[in-house]
Amino acid sequence: MTRVLVVGSVNMDLVVEAERYPRLGETLFGKRFASYPGGKGANQAVAAARLGAQVSLLGCVGRDMFGSQLKETLRAEGVDIGRLREADVATGLATITLAEGDNAIVVVPGANHQLLPEHLDQDEQAFRDADVVLAQMEVPLATVERAAELAQRHGKPFLLNPAPARPLPSSLLERTALLTPNEHELAQALDEQGDWQTLMRKLPGRVAMTRGKDGAYFCRADGSLHHQAGFVVSAVDTTGAGDTFNGALAAFWPQGLEAAMALACAAAALSVTRSGAQSGMPTLAALQQMLKEQA
Repeated sequence: MTRVLVVGSVNMDLVVEAERYPRLGETLFGKRFASYPGGKGANQAVAAARLGAQVSLLGCVGRDMFGSQLKETLRAEGVDIGRLREADVATGLATITLAEGDNAIVVVPGANHQLLPEHLDQDEQAFRDADVVLAQMEVPLATVERAAELAQRHGKPFLLNPAPARPLPSSLLERTALLTPNEHELAQALDEQGDWQTLMRKLPGRVAMTRGKDGAYFCRADGSLHHQAGFVVSAVDTTGAGDTFNGALAAFWPQGLEAAMALACAAAALSVTRSGAQSGMPTLAALQQMLKEQA
């Protein structure tokens, strides 16, 4: 059982579904509304836990109704929340609009920005105990940098999903065993323009890029690109696909990167067949059944 430490965000997702996206200044009637537990950190923690990993989440929620609900949800999913802190600010929130088979998201960080580097220092034992450390960019950059430093100190691979997109310091990239961007996030992380193949080759052996239904690509150490094809499914909600991919990649990390990518792409494909970021994430049994059916 892979021991995964996730350093990241915990949000409540407020989801509106509409026929199309509104134009600037336009008001539309929506089709339906729902709320779901979310946040990239929590989502990736749940994805890894459902796939059989032993997961601990290092994050922060507010002392409010959403915070209490999210803690209970994580506990029910088997995620260790012993290192989940509370702050006297609102729990993080994401508003998600679903339309035209895709999604648009606005995030209000709230308590997520109260997770500070010194909190990671206080929980350094978690880095010693982990097999792999996974982080995203919905907590402060300094906190992500500290997570990378602690992972390196204890000889643990540091996986970084650079979302939301932003330029990343070279020191952080150097400590990252694997960067997992989409095409836009890759350009932002490197703060460079160019075709994605050229950009991937700037991090040989250390970048796996997702491309939606086309699957994912890994740049090997020799600069060659390995393509893991996507799986054909009927998409209902793509919100949690990237987080499922990352959680699965961490859970299956000991199997080797290219094998882990294949399983992660399959898990991500399965996740889009149901609504909600976390609620759509597959169990290990569901993933195995899908692979058996498509063999």
